Amino acid sequence: MLNKGIRILVAILILVAISGCHHPKPVEQDLMHLKSDNNGKKKKVILLLIDSLMAQSIDEGIRQQELPAFQFLIEHGQYYKDLVSSFPTMSVTIDSSLLTGKYPDVHHVPGLTWYSADDKKLINYGTGPMEVLRHGLHPVLTDALIHLNGSHLNGKLPTIYEDLARHGLKSGSINGLIYRGTFDHLLTIPAYMQGPASLAREIQVKGPDFLTLGALSNPLAGVKNLPESLMDKMGFNNDYAIETAKYLIETNNLPDFLLVYLPDLDQQLHKKGPAELKGVKVTDQQLQSLLQSFGSPEKALNDAIIMVVGDSGMTPILPADQNPIIDLSALFGDARVLRPGEAVTKETEIILAVNETMAYVYSLKAARSLRDTANVLINEPRIDLIAWKEKEWMYVIQGPNAKPFRFKANGNLTDPYQQSWEIEQEQEMLDINLNAAARSLNYGEYPDVLQRLSGALNSHKGNYLVVTAKPGYELVDRSSPTHKGGGGHGSIRKKESLVPLIIGGTDQKPQHLRMIDLKPYLLDLLTDIPQSK
Repeated sequence: MLNKGIRILVAILILVAISGCHHPKPVEQDLMHLKSDNNGKKKKVILLLIDSLMAQSIDEGIRQQELPAFQFLIEHGQYYKDLVSSFPTMSVTIDSSLLTGKYPDVHHVPGLTWYSADDKKLINYGTGPMEVLRHGLHPVLTDALIHLNGSHLNGKLPTIYEDLARHGLKSGSINGLIYRGTFDHLLTIPAYMQGPASLAREIQVKGPDFLTLGALSNPLAGVKNLPESLMDKMGFNNDYAIETAKYLIETNNLPDFLLVYLPDLDQQLHKKGPAELKGVKVTDQQLQSLLQSFGSPEKALNDAIIMVVGDSGMTPILPADQNPIIDLSALFGDARVLRPGEAVTKETEIILAVNETMAYVYSLKAARSLRDTANVLINEPRIDLIAWKEKEWMYVIQGPNAKPFRFKANGNLTDPYQQSWEIEQEQEMLDINLNAAARSLNYGEYPDVLQRLSGALNSHKGNYLVVTAKPGYELVDRSSPTHKGGGGHGSIRKKESLVPLIIGGTDQKPQHLRMIDLKPYLLDLLTDIPQSK
């Protein structure tokens, strides 16, 4: 058994892998580049991205009179409870959608783990300690630290940081997972990681004008004392992010756009379930501190636009005695399912890329069709949806007796987002309300399900299924992390897909309430060129 010190080190390495890259640099070098061409014509925007923040928690906390900062922003701004996240509902995919304005069929980051047909290897950005140890520290850190922003994220698709730079505007990312921009940054790998991970000491990347990634990328080193020790998760915590943002505000160094990523709530809800309010109350105190750094909350909204958004919801996972874990590898019996850390060979038949309550299931044998692979899983009662693509059509089945539902783009039915579709068979399967006379459709339990499923099914090369679990259950491979009695996400139902959005400091409204619509909305707020259509 690993001793406590090694377990902490492993946990830190996982956090590093999930969080991207780092770049210790001369003191305050980033601050020298924050002078904007805006000249005060537009308000600056701070976007606080709070991992797993849910509207039900905000509402209950306000009812208990425990969330004064959230309550102030809601009473003095706009509050939406139904912003549609990306799919799968995993941070790297969601953040890519937020910063590019596209689903994964365009930005090409399919999930926290996925299979690359070009490289013939399973990509894992850091799903859990045991998976990382079995998969190998070097490939995990290489993909997370180098390839995620460097090559996996579509290089032909601009991020908001790149778009703002073309407008002469400045931007910053505090601990954001996706950060590609136009400014050069050096990432320095600590000595204790260089040996086991076989990484170079320094890696050059592109980021926004101001970039932090905890203790591994701290432009304020030697200027401001930040919580960045091993016990502070090396700076990958809310206090570090909030204190860094406060420093920029108080020293008049705030860029035109600043993203602040707050991870702490997610970790608590995974352990204790989505009803837990303690983490939301702590987050409210941190938010209050940020508003006060302007002088007062009222002055904050007078001087800047403050936006708070969750990235995904969370579903309660049943306790261990109620059999909540769906072991996908066991369902395939004697088939050659790739084991973590193994190389893909000609004998490999199935590859599993599990993203908590969602998974990609790859079939590598030409003799086994995707429908054949789906038939192996269809009788498992805890599985919700199974979807796959055949040419331009997307197919979905739900349960052993249902007829497959299929759909494709560019049909004669229009959804609320002005996307057109052709659908056949049982639309009730996806809780779609069809108005034949008006040639329109609306979504119910599965928000924007046609576009989001299409986005996942076209996100990368390969022959694969998209599989989701029913509420209360979680998909696993042999060494996947589990959250029995806690919370999980990844799937496409409402509870995991709808997140809160709070906007203070402007009356301008987003055109649509989806994660992919925030980028054009932000560009509308920050530039003189209309983006929304």
